[in-house]
Amino acid sequence: MHKSTTNLDLIREDLKSKIKNYKNIKIIAVSKTFPIEAIKPLIEHGHLEYGENKVQEAINKWTEIKIAYPNIKLHLIGKLQTNKVKFALKIFDYVHSVDNKKLAKKIADEELKQNKKIKIFLQINIGNEEQKSGINKDYLQDLYSYCKDLNLDVVGLMCIPPTEHKPEIFFKEMDLLAKKFNLLELSMGMSSDYIEAAKNSATYLRIGSNIFGKRS
Repeated sequence: MHKSTTNLDLIREDLKSKIKNYKNIKIIAVSKTFPIEAIKPLIEHGHLEYGENKVQEAINKWTEIKIAYPNIKLHLIGKLQTNKVKFALKIFDYVHSVDNKKLAKKIADEELKQNKKIKIFLQINIGNEEQKSGINKDYLQDLYSYCKDLNLDVVGLMCIPPTEHKPEIFFKEMDLLAKKFNLLELSMGMSSDYIEAAKNSATYLRIGSNIFGKRS
Protein backbone atom coordinates (compact mmCIF):
# COMPACT_ATOMS: atom_id res chain seq x y z
CA MET A 1 0.00 0.00 0.00
CA HIS A 2 1.23 3.50 -0.85
CA LYS A 3 2.30 5.70 2.06
CA SER A 4 -0.40 8.31 1.38
CA THR A 5 -3.18 5.71 1.49
CA THR A 6 -1.74 4.27 4.70
CA ASN A 7 -1.64 7.76 6.22
CA LEU A 8 -5.24 8.42 5.20
CA ASP A 9 -6.39 5.16 6.76
CA LEU A 10 -4.53 6.00 9.99
CA ILE A 11 -6.32 9.38 10.15
CA ARG A 12 -9.66 7.63 9.67
CA GLU A 13 -8.84 5.18 12.45
CA ASP A 14 -7.81 8.07 14.69
CA LEU A 15 -11.16 9.78 14.08
CA LYS A 16 -13.06 6.53 14.59
CA SER A 17 -11.41 5.96 17.98
CA LYS A 18 -11.96 9.51 19.28
CA ILE A 19 -15.04 10.98 17.57
CA LYS A 20 -18.52 9.58 18.11
CA ASN A 21 -20.01 10.80 14.83
CA TYR A 22 -16.88 10.18 12.76
CA LYS A 23 -18.96 8.86 9.84
CA ASN A 24 -20.29 12.40 9.25
CA ILE A 25 -16.78 13.79 8.70
CA LYS A 26 -15.19 14.09 5.26
CA ILE A 27 -11.44 14.37 4.81
CA ILE A 28 -10.30 16.77 2.10
CA ALA A 29 -6.88 15.59 0.94
CA VAL A 30 -5.11 18.90 0.33
CA SER A 31 -3.19 18.09 -2.81
CA LYS A 32 -1.95 21.62 -3.67
CA THR A 33 1.60 21.66 -5.11
CA PHE A 34 1.69 17.85 -5.34
CA PRO A 35 1.81 16.33 -8.85
CA ILE A 36 -1.01 14.08 -9.95
CA GLU A 37 1.35 11.08 -9.72
CA ALA A 38 1.47 11.59 -5.95
CA ILE A 39 -2.32 11.79 -5.79
CA LYS A 40 -3.24 8.82 -7.99
CA PRO A 41 -2.73 6.17 -5.27
CA LEU A 42 -5.42 7.91 -3.19
CA ILE A 43 -7.76 8.12 -6.18
CA GLU A 44 -7.28 4.42 -6.86
CA HIS A 45 -7.87 3.78 -3.14
CA GLY A 46 -11.33 5.29 -3.62
CA HIS A 47 -10.83 8.66 -1.95
CA LEU A 48 -13.12 11.32 -3.45
CA GLU A 49 -12.45 14.71 -1.76
CA TYR A 50 -9.45 16.88 -2.76
CA GLY A 51 -8.41 20.45 -2.04
CA GLU A 52 -6.49 22.92 -4.17
CA ASN A 53 -5.38 26.51 -3.54
CA LYS A 54 -4.99 27.83 -7.08
CA VAL A 55 -7.41 27.73 -9.97
CA GLN A 56 -4.91 27.26 -12.81
CA GLU A 57 -3.03 24.50 -11.00
CA ALA A 58 -6.32 22.69 -10.41
CA ILE A 59 -7.34 22.96 -14.07
CA ASN A 60 -3.97 21.61 -15.22
CA LYS A 61 -4.02 18.71 -12.76
CA TRP A 62 -7.64 17.68 -12.51
CA THR A 63 -9.45 18.25 -15.82
CA GLU A 64 -8.73 14.82 -17.27
CA ILE A 65 -8.88 13.04 -13.91
CA LYS A 66 -12.38 14.39 -13.19
CA ILE A 67 -13.61 13.09 -16.54
CA ALA A 68 -12.22 9.65 -15.73
CA TYR A 69 -13.46 9.77 -12.11
CA PRO A 70 -16.70 11.82 -12.18
CA ASN A 71 -17.47 11.19 -8.49
CA ILE A 72 -14.41 13.15 -7.35
CA LYS A 73 -15.24 16.42 -5.58
CA LEU A 74 -12.75 19.26 -5.85
CA HIS A 75 -12.61 21.97 -3.19
CA LEU A 76 -11.09 25.42 -3.67
CA ILE A 77 -9.65 26.23 -0.24
CA GLY A 78 -7.52 29.22 -1.24
CA LYS A 79 -8.46 32.81 -1.98
CA LEU A 80 -10.53 33.25 -5.14
CA GLN A 81 -10.05 36.38 -7.22
CA THR A 82 -13.07 37.63 -9.13
CA ASN A 83 -11.24 37.41 -12.47
CA LYS A 84 -10.72 33.66 -11.90
CA VAL A 85 -14.33 32.82 -11.00
CA LYS A 86 -15.39 31.69 -14.49
CA PHE A 87 -12.44 29.28 -14.62
CA ALA A 88 -12.98 28.09 -11.05
CA LEU A 89 -16.57 27.11 -11.77
CA LYS A 90 -15.44 24.86 -14.61
CA ILE A 91 -13.40 22.61 -12.31
CA PHE A 92 -14.43 23.08 -8.65
CA ASP A 93 -17.47 21.66 -6.87
CA TYR A 94 -16.96 23.64 -3.64
CA VAL A 95 -15.52 27.07 -2.84
CA HIS A 96 -14.51 27.47 0.82
CA SER A 97 -13.35 31.09 0.71
CA VAL A 98 -16.26 33.41 -0.08
CA ASP A 99 -15.88 36.46 2.14
CA ASN A 100 -17.29 39.47 0.26
CA LYS A 101 -20.30 40.56 -1.78
CA LYS A 102 -18.36 41.29 -4.97
CA LEU A 103 -17.10 37.72 -5.11
CA ALA A 104 -20.53 36.31 -4.24
CA LYS A 105 -22.15 38.32 -7.06
CA LYS A 106 -19.53 37.19 -9.56
CA ILE A 107 -20.10 33.55 -8.63
CA ALA A 108 -23.87 33.96 -8.98
CA ASP A 109 -23.47 35.58 -12.41
CA GLU A 110 -21.15 32.81 -13.61
CA GLU A 111 -23.48 30.10 -12.31
CA LEU A 112 -26.20 31.50 -14.56
CA LYS A 113 -23.85 31.76 -17.55
CA GLN A 114 -22.48 28.24 -17.11
CA ASN A 115 -25.74 26.67 -15.87
CA LYS A 116 -23.85 25.13 -12.97
CA LYS A 117 -24.34 25.29 -9.20
CA ILE A 118 -21.46 24.97 -6.75
CA LYS A 119 -21.51 24.69 -2.99
CA ILE A 120 -20.28 27.66 -0.99
CA PHE A 121 -18.61 28.09 2.39
CA LEU A 122 -18.40 31.57 3.88
CA GLN A 123 -14.93 32.16 5.29
CA ILE A 124 -14.84 33.72 8.76
CA ASN A 125 -11.79 35.57 10.04
CA ILE A 126 -12.44 34.06 13.44
CA GLY A 127 -9.34 35.54 15.10
CA ASN A 128 -9.78 39.01 13.55
CA GLU A 129 -6.27 38.80 12.10
CA GLU A 130 -5.37 41.62 9.71
CA GLN A 131 -3.25 39.43 7.45
CA LYS A 132 -5.94 36.77 6.94
CA SER A 133 -8.84 36.58 4.53
CA GLY A 134 -12.35 36.09 5.80
CA ILE A 135 -15.21 38.22 7.01
CA ASN A 136 -15.59 39.48 10.56
CA LYS A 137 -18.29 37.44 12.28
CA ASP A 138 -20.21 40.65 13.03
CA TYR A 139 -20.88 41.07 9.29
CA LEU A 140 -21.80 37.44 8.65
CA GLN A 141 -25.56 38.02 8.77
CA ASP A 142 -25.32 40.66 6.04
CA LEU A 143 -23.15 38.53 3.73
CA TYR A 144 -25.22 35.39 4.36
CA SER A 145 -28.48 37.19 3.52
CA TYR A 146 -26.92 38.67 0.39
CA CYS A 147 -25.76 35.23 -0.78
CA LYS A 148 -29.19 33.72 -0.17
CA ASP A 149 -30.79 36.56 -2.16
CA LEU A 150 -28.44 35.62 -5.02
CA ASN A 151 -29.65 32.00 -4.70
CA LEU A 152 -26.14 30.77 -3.87
CA ASP A 153 -25.96 27.34 -2.26
CA VAL A 154 -24.36 28.31 1.05
CA VAL A 155 -23.74 25.03 2.88
CA GLY A 156 -21.47 26.09 5.72
CA LEU A 157 -18.68 28.16 7.24
CA MET A 158 -14.90 27.91 7.01
CA CYS A 159 -12.08 29.22 9.19
CA ILE A 160 -8.34 29.08 9.78
CA PRO A 161 -7.77 29.82 13.48
CA PRO A 162 -4.79 31.83 14.78
CA THR A 163 -1.72 29.69 15.31
CA GLU A 164 -0.60 31.38 18.52
CA HIS A 165 -3.71 30.35 20.48
CA LYS A 166 -5.33 27.02 21.24
CA PRO A 167 -7.72 26.36 18.35
CA GLU A 168 -10.52 24.88 20.47
CA ILE A 169 -11.96 28.25 21.51
CA PHE A 170 -12.25 29.31 17.88
CA PHE A 171 -13.71 25.98 16.77
CA LYS A 172 -16.34 26.25 19.50
CA GLU A 173 -17.21 29.75 18.29
CA MET A 174 -17.53 28.49 14.71
CA ASP A 175 -19.83 25.70 15.86
CA LEU A 176 -22.11 28.24 17.55
CA LEU A 177 -22.14 30.46 14.45
CA ALA A 178 -23.06 27.54 12.18
CA LYS A 179 -25.91 26.54 14.49
CA LYS A 180 -27.15 30.15 14.62
CA PHE A 181 -27.50 30.18 10.83
CA ASN A 182 -28.73 26.57 10.59
CA LEU A 183 -25.72 25.62 8.47
CA LEU A 184 -24.85 21.94 8.50
CA GLU A 185 -21.23 22.06 7.30
CA LEU A 186 -18.08 23.33 8.99
CA SER A 187 -14.77 23.40 7.14
CA MET A 188 -12.06 23.60 9.79
CA GLY A 189 -9.20 21.56 11.13
CA MET A 190 -5.91 20.76 9.43
CA SER A 191 -3.06 18.32 10.01
CA SER A 192 -2.13 19.81 13.39
CA ASP A 193 -5.59 20.23 14.91
CA TYR A 194 -8.10 18.02 13.10
CA ILE A 195 -9.16 16.07 16.20
CA GLU A 196 -9.98 19.28 18.08
CA ALA A 197 -11.96 20.49 15.07
CA ALA A 198 -13.83 17.19 14.80
CA LYS A 199 -14.75 17.39 18.49
CA ASN A 200 -16.38 20.76 17.74
CA SER A 201 -18.63 19.64 14.88
CA ALA A 202 -16.27 20.00 11.89
CA THR A 203 -17.66 18.11 8.90
CA TYR A 204 -14.81 18.81 6.46
CA LEU A 205 -11.18 18.46 7.56
CA ARG A 206 -8.51 19.94 5.28
CA ILE A 207 -5.49 17.65 5.67
CA GLY A 208 -2.35 17.84 3.55
CA SER A 209 1.01 17.04 5.14
CA ASN A 210 -0.36 14.24 7.35
CA ILE A 211 -1.43 12.46 4.16
CA PHE A 212 1.13 13.42 1.51
CA GLY A 213 4.11 14.33 3.68
CA LYS A 214 5.89 17.66 3.83
CA ARG A 215 5.91 19.87 0.76
CA SER A 216 9.33 20.46 -0.77
